[in-house]
Amino acid sequence: MAQVTVTLDANLAIDAMMLSGTKNPQDAVEVILLDYLARARRTESRTGEAADGRRAAQQRPTAQEG
Repeated sequence: MAQVTVTLDANLAIDAMMLSGTKNPQDAVEVILLDYLARARRTESRTGEAADGRRAAQQRPTAQEG
């Protein structure tokens, strides 16, 4: 797998480590990103993607005047 280097603010890295329960900032970011992606996939499977047309709102009939 390809490696990417990302620079983070020290406070952000510490917060990520505390939230994920890891002792390494790289592991913390990896765990949080994997969780974020898993949640996104679960949400898409439950609601469908925006492009699939199932989420498009149907037009409501306008109120008749007169």
